[in-house]
Amino acid sequence: MFEKKKTEEAAAKEKKEAPKYTWQQNISLYLHDMVYMLVVVMVLLMLFFRIIVVDGPSMENTLLNGDYMLLISNLFYQEPTPGDVVVVSKQAYDHGKPIVKRVIATEGQEVDIDFEAGIVYVDGVPLDEPYTKTLTTLKEGNTFPQTVEPGNVFIMGDNRNNSKDSRSTQIGQVDKREVLGKVIFLLFPGTGMGGTQERDFHRIGAVQ
Repeated sequence: MFEKKKTEEAAAKEKKEAPKYTWQQNISLYLHDMVYMLVVVMVLLMLFFRIIVVDGPSMENTLLNGDYMLLISNLFYQEPTPGDVVVVSKQAYDHGKPIVKRVIATEGQEVDIDFEAGIVYVDGVPLDEPYTKTLTTLKEGNTFPQTVEPGNVFIMGDNRNNSKDSRSTQIGQVDKREVLGKVIFLLFPGTGMGGTQERDFHRIGAVQ
């Protein structure tokens, strides 16, 4: 009984001696915790994600000029697959300026294009491409068929007749190490080339 009373007295004493902060100190501590949390969130975002703005019409109508996109960083996205929308930085083209395209084929796959019919074939199978704005009728210098080399991907824009991509000798196949990340989400809609379109906020969401 004596020990219990002693313990209760000690607890009461500790409670009584607990520091009391003024409202200014409480606000200061709260702000300190908020800043700490924001720093942690920013570091995580920089490691896992990136934000890129679309520049140009090459991905219409999937993505428009001025769209803000969220990417999974290449720190965690290292194996592109056909159909993925990615951002690449090819040092041999435009000083490595990031460009957004779609992965059409990966290493070992054969790409062929019937420019008269506007159809793309991968391993002899015609692709079903509902995402394209136009048929693939624009030749850009590379010859077909061609097999994607080890460690590379073949990319094209969805706006096939207004896109410089792997069909071009200036870009060609892209080393997977030059892929900055995969586009997963449209954060904020752009207004297209020349700012002629109204922002369509219904477009915000996952990028297919």
